[in-house]
Amino acid sequence: MSDSHSETNQLYLLFITATAASGGFLFGYDTAVISGTIGFVKETFALNSVMEGWFVSSALVGCIAGVAVTGELSDRFGSKRSLIASGLLFSISAIGCALSASHTELIVYRLIGGIGVGMASMLSPLYISEVSPADIRGRMVALYQFAITIGILSAYFANAYFLHLSESLTSFSPDSLWHRILVAEVWRGMFGSEAIPAVLFFVAMFFVPSSPRWLASKNRSEEARKSLQRINTIAVAERELVSINIAIANESGGSWSVLLQKNLRLPVVAGIGLALLSQFTGINAIIYYGPRIMEEAGMKLSDALGGQIVIGIVNAVATIFAIMKIDQFGRKKLMQGGIAGMFLSLIGVGVLFLSGKTEGLALLTFILTFIASFAIGYGPVIWVLLSEIYPTKIRGRAMSIAVLSLWVGTAIVGQVVPWMLETLSPAGTFFVFAACCLPVPFILGTIPETKGMSLEDIEEVWRVRGKSAGPTSSSVR
Repeated sequence: MSDSHSETNQLYLLFITATAASGGFLFGYDTAVISGTIGFVKETFALNSVMEGWFVSSALVGCIAGVAVTGELSDRFGSKRSLIASGLLFSISAIGCALSASHTELIVYRLIGGIGVGMASMLSPLYISEVSPADIRGRMVALYQFAITIGILSAYFANAYFLHLSESLTSFSPDSLWHRILVAEVWRGMFGSEAIPAVLFFVAMFFVPSSPRWLASKNRSEEARKSLQRINTIAVAERELVSINIAIANESGGSWSVLLQKNLRLPVVAGIGLALLSQFTGINAIIYYGPRIMEEAGMKLSDALGGQIVIGIVNAVATIFAIMKIDQFGRKKLMQGGIAGMFLSLIGVGVLFLSGKTEGLALLTFILTFIASFAIGYGPVIWVLLSEIYPTKIRGRAMSIAVLSLWVGTAIVGQVVPWMLETLSPAGTFFVFAACCLPVPFILGTIPETKGMSLEDIEEVWRVRGKSAGPTSSSVR
């Protein structure tokens, strides 16, 4: 365990964490780029409403499939190799979508991209957590959430750029491929633009080390030592390697059944609960349906879309604040403060709709406060906690269950929000989201504050709790 980040090779650590966090950029970009393509794709392939819905949701199906297999892949082959595979899938998807000759081909490549998103959503924070020193691990993992917000903003601006390009380009022959991609069917350029960051990510991942904790778990201690020494001083690397090996020796295998041990049930259940509630508190409903909500409040569509860009900017700025403070304030305090702001904002929005006083700046102010509160607390902290609270040998499997829960929550919210807005009214919808904030502080009370703790120290907390709850044949070495 490093005493301070002064003992860390900071430039090298920044390179490998920024490279891994680029998986979050691709996650955000891939998720948001579709927003500018829907109308064009529908026109190109003459889609009915059912096929349009499948085009939009196919990537989400791929995400769930990707997360479902990534836990096993990560524990068997390591985060680095699995992230390389996700970069390859992103690249194939971007190029394939740009060149698709039919709606079916497009769906296949969207599914492939979705698998890449699902893999990156679990692997990037996991890898960053395993290579970062304890005292700065929070802000390093939080870079992943920041990368997601930048990816979303970049996709919005890229879509706007390609749309402007398609209206102004006249230099290509009408029969050329470039005219088809950039002018006639501009959605191809929007999808294809993701290939540039995807290929860069794929190549860069070959230059980062394997996780030292994964190497040690595979009895490759000498490689783990070299990996640690590239990040820390030799003395710090030796101390960390000893701590890692002791923790691994106290673990009992890496099968799925280990997740049912007394000392692991609580972190597994807590991770699932926090992941689900991250979606049930309404963040994606506001990101996806913000323009519709604002229109129902009486704003013009152009104003609503402008508000959506403001939402994206506030999200990014607040995330920067979280990155700066997460290792100072701690995970739990940051999330508790954020969830309080989210709850009050959601109640405020609900009251405005209930009273019919949604005109003016009040609604936008409450929504922006909600976004800022999420970005300060829940947004970055959920990824940090999920990457920290599980033992080395089963970290991939346990985290995959939690992240799978998050994506299932995303799917549920995407399906039910239109129904909620119509049946419960916007006011009722926001009150439901507010009610979903209430269990979060209680779940946080069941897990330790991980600020400044090594992953091995966190693991020891759960092991001791398991022993104090009553010995079992499998809960200790």
